[in-house]
Amino acid sequence: MSDRRSEESSGDEPSSSSISDEVWEQFLQDTERDIRKSAPKEPSARAREVTERLKGQKGEPEGWRTGPAWQETHRRAARRRRTWAVIGVPLAIAVAVVAMRPSLIPGDPFGSSAGTDTATAPLPDETTTPTAPPSAVDPDTPTLAHPFAGSPALRWADGAAGIVLPKATALGAIPKDRVELALQQTRKLLVDANLNPDVVAGGDPDAALSVLDPKQPDVLDDLRTSLRSPSKTHDPLFLFSRFDPKDVKQAGKVVKVRGRITFAKGKYQGVAVHADYTFVYPVVRADGSTEVTRTIVRRIIDAELPDPTRYQVTSGRLTLLRYDEDAGNSACDINDGYLHPQFPSRAPTASAAPTGPSVDPYDRSRDIGKEEACGTVSRT
Repeated sequence: MSDRRSEESSGDEPSSSSISDEVWEQFLQDTERDIRKSAPKEPSARAREVTERLKGQKGEPEGWRTGPAWQETHRRAARRRRTWAVIGVPLAIAVAVVAMRPSLIPGDPFGSSAGTDTATAPLPDETTTPTAPPSAVDPDTPTLAHPFAGSPALRWADGAAGIVLPKATALGAIPKDRVELALQQTRKLLVDANLNPDVVAGGDPDAALSVLDPKQPDVLDDLRTSLRSPSKTHDPLFLFSRFDPKDVKQAGKVVKVRGRITFAKGKYQGVAVHADYTFVYPVVRADGSTEVTRTIVRRIIDAELPDPTRYQVTSGRLTLLRYDEDAGNSACDINDGYLHPQFPSRAPTASAAPTGPSVDPYDRSRDIGKEEACGTVSRT
């Protein structure tokens, strides 16, 4: 099954400045195209209610969120919209900007080892938005020795090595080192939320939470509530990949990763970062079974490192504007904060047959964040 969730935040919208550099112009166009492609198309009734309620405040809500799904059986989308704001302050109260160089996580901080499947050369890094799903591969049954057999992810990068940052460049008056900080903080969020073995095994994503601004209204409170008391409306899977260790465990140490990060000048006069990544998790049941299946999770995140001279923000911390999740092969109707993959030997009964469309979870060219019925995934 495939499940999809989306969440977004927005706030005051300051004026933007033009940039004459031709290279940056092209880069900005590419980034805007990616964001338009992944953005939701039509708000739900709940979203419209929130929009009306927030009229009179500066800013405008904008964003969606998605969730889990069964292996080739069900597909569900939990569609929800939240709005958060960055709090504006008069320019006269602007404070000096201090160059921030925190100790961030380079490389693979969690020690991911090389994969067991080495027969096929790895793909080059993704540099543009895909226009079609990956080609079909020879069908093969995954095993503990070869957990990515029969999967397009066989040729993807291993773990954090797949999260490659673009070269940081200055954005007009925004210096290069601040762009680099925004990129590194986003990478730290992605790595801890999706690749830290402790988090994937159900632990708390402390490093990921540490990069988010505590001054952004409700964001950290909502995320901590979801981790402490998961529910349909407060689900940690919206941002974090977690499996119940009493149910399943990873098959090996490798998670396959593919995607890309882009950056641009943001709506809060800071560095806006757009990340779109797919993570493939091979797992086995915790009861000692050697049967391997895979859960595929795609995440799209928009975050910004705002200008601290214009907004009441914590310097060096990210403002989370939007996050979408789309998971293939995880139960539709379980809201306990964990992904629940289905194994081929335990196919659902006829009464639990899916009603939604079939979707390829490896297809990185399709939009996510739309509301859909629980359906099927075409492959895992």
